Amino acid sequence: MEADAVAEAGAAVEVAAAVEEDDMKFKPLDPNQLGLGIGWRPELSLDIERRAGLGFAEIVAENIEPDAIPKPLIKLRETGKQLIPHGISLSLGGAEAIDRARVIRLRDLARRLDSPLVSEHIAFVRAGGIEAGHLLPLPRTKAAIRVLIDNVNRAQDLLDTPLALENISALFEWPDAEMSDAEFVSEILEKTGAGLLLDVANVWANARNLGGDPAALLRQLPLERIAYVHVAGGEERNGIYHDSHSAAVPTGVLDLLKTLCRMAPVPGVMLERDDHFPDASQLNHEMDAIAAAIASGHGTAIPAR
Repeated sequence: MEADAVAEAGAAVEVAAAVEEDDMKFKPLDPNQLGLGIGWRPELSLDIERRAGLGFAEIVAENIEPDAIPKPLIKLRETGKQLIPHGISLSLGGAEAIDRARVIRLRDLARRLDSPLVSEHIAFVRAGGIEAGHLLPLPRTKAAIRVLIDNVNRAQDLLDTPLALENISALFEWPDAEMSDAEFVSEILEKTGAGLLLDVANVWANARNLGGDPAALLRQLPLERIAYVHVAGGEERNGIYHDSHSAAVPTGVLDLLKTLCRMAPVPGVMLERDDHFPDASQLNHEMDAIAAAIASGHGTAIPAR
């Protein structure tokens, strides 16, 4: 009888662990669950607060202390806006083990803000103790996937919410790729259970700089795993387009967003802006253009201002 009790207890623990792990896997969000969003920056705080029809905001985790949330963010949360912590320094694709303290910061922000998920990049930012100061692309190899999967799993073990992974823009490609960009991203999502933070502007920028059909790449991705979408504008320097988040969203990116919305439901779309901040009128015009692109794509209008 005692042995049976021990066996039953062990089975119960295994079931509980499986349920907990399943809860951490990304589950598709409802269409427009997040709606229209923006990356929160102090320079845009007042304009964001006044923006009608805003569903969510993304915060850069490295810039916010979990125990010292800025009052404008608290106010946004109190008015029903979703807030999503977004990491830029976990270096999930790096050969070195991830920094637990950075993951815990993401976790604590999500707890403090009651966030539905957190996000990070399919990239590395440091090696040998040296910080690159930039999101660097991974070689598209099986070995790189194994490293990233291990780091993502370590991060997920510490998080309380699902994790979405973002595709990045790249100015170069590593040689000897073993798979396409879409195959690389798809395998990572499949083997980690993570969601997809699909940066449409990065897809467009890579096609412009490195070649390829951006719409064809979208068709090859597991779009059912989209958590939300980024759009942004950049600038061309010496014949190379840089995703600098310093200009209005190009027409080409908005057109690609429309194409995406015809392909699959999109829970939310947000604007990133990190420099040359527009005035309130320009910002609202840009947000309206994004809302219109979404509506024209799948016919579901996101409220304008």
